[in-house]
Amino acid sequence: MALLPLKRMPEIAWSLSTLGIWRPNSSFYVFHKRRPPSRSLVRFFASSAKDLVPDGEVSVEWRRGSAVLTVPLPSRRERCRFTLRPLSSTVAALLQEMRDEDRGIDRAALHDKDGTRIASSTLVSSLLRDEFCLVINDQVFLVRPPEQEAVQEEGESCLWSVRARVQQLYEALHVDQHRLEEEGRLAREAERIRAELEPLEERRRDLLLRARRRSTALAWLGLALMGAQFGVLARLTWWEYSWDIMEPVTYFITYGTTVAMYAYFVLTRQEYVLPEVYDRQTLFGFHKSASKAGGLDVHKYNALRDALARVEADLRRLRDPLLRTPAPTS
Repeated sequence: MALLPLKRMPEIAWSLSTLGIWRPNSSFYVFHKRRPPSRSLVRFFASSAKDLVPDGEVSVEWRRGSAVLTVPLPSRRERCRFTLRPLSSTVAALLQEMRDEDRGIDRAALHDKDGTRIASSTLVSSLLRDEFCLVINDQVFLVRPPEQEAVQEEGESCLWSVRARVQQLYEALHVDQHRLEEEGRLAREAERIRAELEPLEERRRDLLLRARRRSTALAWLGLALMGAQFGVLARLTWWEYSWDIMEPVTYFITYGTTVAMYAYFVLTRQEYVLPEVYDRQTLFGFHKSASKAGGLDVHKYNALRDALARVEADLRRLRDPLLRTPAPTS
């Protein structure tokens, strides 16, 4: 790194040597073979700042996974290190840390090589991709970040190492504890739902028992009517009239029964099967009784039953090692 070709640099060097602050052979400056800054950068800051400080004053190094920026503070000319976190730090955070460290900083800003101001919301990872200038009060520091390839490789390896460590710590310390806490929470939730569901369940059993009794009574009534029909037809066939007269009557009765079964299918979209007819009649009577005043809130009951089923499924998944899979999303 060569000293920037400014006209005032010999005067500054003579002043420092006269005051005993700097000697030509001292280690105050560190020289590296780097390309000099662009002329447009020198012309821009020569008109906007009093002193363009050599870039050896400011250095950026990569240490332990983070970039470290070393800057001389203006109040006491002490070198201070600031840790830059490429993935989370911003330009605004960096400048605020400098102001907090040295109250003598009145103006602090960052510019790129062309003299364009860098926004405060810019991430440090974007800032370290190219050279930039740090302006503190009336001094301008040229900052040359490390090579991007080395920074990226070391940063990525460090990031993967941190992720692996975090995952190991989470598995070792928090998984079992989190599982126990989640199991306790689900158990309490299940108990709360059962307590709220218990009076509704008793009311449901009462209404369902009444509906089944009514359906059973209707079934026995149907059997009695069929027996009465058989007796009437037998009386008319063998005592009152003859078979020749009653045969068309029985035909129309049988055909009418077939029409009634087909009408049942058209209305319900279900086949006329006696067990299903019995269940349908029971369900119809249950909902009819539940809709009356003092009956049962069927929608609330169904919602509580669904919630209890989900909680119990989560509990089974947590308690069984073979079922500890993520919950399905709807």
